[in-house]
Amino acid sequence: MSLTIVYAIIGLVVVFGAYNIYSSLIQKKNKVQEAFASIDVQLKKRYDLLPNILTIAQKYMEHERGLLEEVTKLRTQVMGLSSNFNNIDKKIALDGELAKKMGQIMVAVENYPQLKADQTMITAMQTYNEVEEHISAARRFYNSAVLELKNAVEIFPSSMFAAMLNIKSTDFFKAEEKERKAVNAADFLK
Repeated sequence: MSLTIVYAIIGLVVVFGAYNIYSSLIQKKNKVQEAFASIDVQLKKRYDLLPNILTIAQKYMEHERGLLEEVTKLRTQVMGLSSNFNNIDKKIALDGELAKKMGQIMVAVENYPQLKADQTMITAMQTYNEVEEHISAARRFYNSAVLELKNAVEIFPSSMFAAMLNIKSTDFFKAEEKERKAVNAADFLK
């Protein structure tokens, strides 16, 4: 009779432990999805702000019309993607291109004293910088959540459960090789 109680206690401990591992994996997977959604929300803020910046800049920047059109085109493409977790790589790539083009616009603004002094443009640029800071914070939060999930998926015993549940990790959000290089403002003025 006492052996049965010992087996029952061991069985309960195993079941409880398995449930905790399962629960932890699901929570970590959901945290990564929440973190990606946070990035998406911040990117949406950026995309909503871009038409205002472009409209203001367009008054002054006739020579940069092609650049303004490229930003508009990229914004349309990225806004057309669903926020599905499966589109993360494509969305990140398009967003990288969009950020690069916006950097070119920021440098070009320096060449237009009237635009640089326009109060509406100053406010729009300050708002854009704030949004960029929020995007950066959301990316750090995302990478933290990915790290937790990666650890859970790769470390025993939770790795066994992750394999059984087909829970996989995702890649960290990282800068592209060209984004790691020092910025030369003269390159944007060509």
